[in-house]
This record gives sequence, structure tokens and C-alpha cells, in this order.
Amino acid sequence: MPDRYKVMTIGDAMITFNPSVQGPLRFVESFNRKVGGAELNFAIGCARLGLESKWVSRLGKDEFGRVIYNFTRGEGVDVSEVELVEGYPTSLNFKEINGDGSGKTFYYRYHSPITTLTPEKVKEEWLEDVDLLHLTGVFMAVDPNNVKVVKRLVEIAKDKGIPVSFDPNIRLKLWSIEEARQAYNEIFPYVDILLTGLDEIRLIIGKDSNEELGKFADQFGIKDLVIKDGANGSRMYRNGEWIEAPGFKVNPIDTVGAGDGFDAGYVYGWLNDHTPEHLLHFANGVGALVTTVSGDNEGLPYLEEVSAFINNESIIER
Repeated sequence: MPDRYKVMTIGDAMITFNPSVQGPLRFVESFNRKVGGAELNFAIGCARLGLESKWVSRLGKDEFGRVIYNFTRGEGVDVSEVELVEGYPTSLNFKEINGDGSGKTFYYRYHSPITTLTPEKVKEEWLEDVDLLHLTGVFMAVDPNNVKVVKRLVEIAKDKGIPVSFDPNIRLKLWSIEEARQAYNEIFPYVDILLTGLDEIRLIIGKDSNEELGKFADQFGIKDLVIKDGANGSRMYRNGEWIEAPGFKVNPIDTVGAGDGFDAGYVYGWLNDHTPEHLLHFANGVGALVTTVSGDNEGLPYLEEVSAFINNESIIER
């Protein structure tokens, strides 16, 4: 067993502007600059938990691109396959946050630098010494070519015997549900771990009963079908059985990034052979902690913080 498992992910990243006040965006006059992006959040979450984490991406060769690059490198993520591209602006988004922590995101990612990462540029070497490949539907939705990039990656992963985790992370502002379903159906046969929200799986297959979800997982050979249900907790279908774990009670400030944190926690536990019950418990804890801090990834916890939280222990500060 290796001392540290290595995970790889691929995707766009953005400068996120967080509002200084809660409520409709049209009434917000100032913002705090942050860094975000589903796959980037996952990579950072894994690194903080102690995994080796590699992120493949393309950023604009501009000041915002340098902010993201330096920030990610500072988090201990391998950015050796991240390039700054001339003539493509780094993507942006503006967040709207409500009083209960929920909100909306407004994207400005047209002509994204990630579109320069074409299928022909995918390299088998990216996956050398990688123990798990994590993918999301966000990257696939940004540009039609990205579906081909993902297909190429999962084919390489299968040839190398590398397990694949996938979060559909549906973004209907970027593509239609019909386009998403068609793309996902190409990927599902390669997926070992499917990490999806309850609302998302309803959109994808039109059903949400345990029986129908189990049939869906069996149809595609998905080993772990994991349903994320926010504060209600999560459940997992494995080997014909369903296992559940309740959520944690917290006061949410910002729910963006909680699903990415859950994914990182699940992958960490999966690679370290946690029992199904502890897998869900641990991932629920990571997701809950993310919501207690404003920002896409600021709340992603370190391993000792998760352990203390889920075991109801206190951390000695001094």
C-alpha cells in the first residue's frame, strides 16, 4: 500500500467574485476576489486531506490566470500540466448568496482557455502513477470537444486499470439536459464511482427510487452509486445493497463547493479502504464543513479537522 495515493482531475477554473452582502446581485456594489471551479475545488480538497493531487487545465495568460496558478500551486496541487494561454481570457463568475446560504452563480466563460485543450493533446503520461481519475460534467459542458477529451481519458484509464470517479455536476446554463444525457451515457460504462445529487440523478434518468437507481448502476457496471442529498446526508448502492448515513447539523453560510468537498472526502476514504458506512460519514463531514465558510474552497478542511468534527472532538489551538 503506498504512503500517499495520487488522484488526477481535469477542468476549467475561474476567478470567483463573492458578494460583500447577501441578496440579489443587482443590489451588490462590491465583491471579494476568490478562486473557484469544480475540478479545482476537488483537487484542493484532496491535497488538504493528504492525497497527492494533480490538476490538468488551461488558464488565460493574464493576471487572473496567474492568480489561479499561484494559488493552486500554493495549495500543494501538481500544476505541471497547467498552461497559460495567450489570447484567451481567464473565466470569471459572480456569486449571489441568500440568507440561508443558498444562491446562484453567473458565469462569464465564453472563449475559455480550456477549449484549447483538444483531444489530440491528451497524453497517456498524464496518468502515470495515478491511482484514481476524477471527472465532472462541468468540464464536459464548457465545450463539445471536452466530451471527446474525457472519453479519451477514460479509455486510457481503463487500459491502465485506473478507477474513475465521476460527478455529473449538471450545469444547464452551459448545455441542455438532452446534451448532458447523451454525453454522460458515453462515459458511464467507464465509471467505477458515480457521485451525484438527488436532483441530478432525477434529471439524468427520470427516476429516483432505490430500485430504479440500483438497476441503473447495474446496467453500466457502476460499483459505487453515491447519492448526495445535502443536509439530509447521503446513501450508496454497492453490491446490490443500499447503505445510508445522516448529514451533520451546521449553520450554512455558503453551500457552493460542498459537493466538490464531499467528492474529495469520498475519494480519500475509498482509496484508503474505509468501510461503506465510514466512507459516507467522512464525506458528509467534509461537505458540511465546506458550507460553514464563504468561498468555493476556503472551507475545504484538512484531515485532522474532519476527524475532529466527525468524532465531535475539539482541536487544541494553544
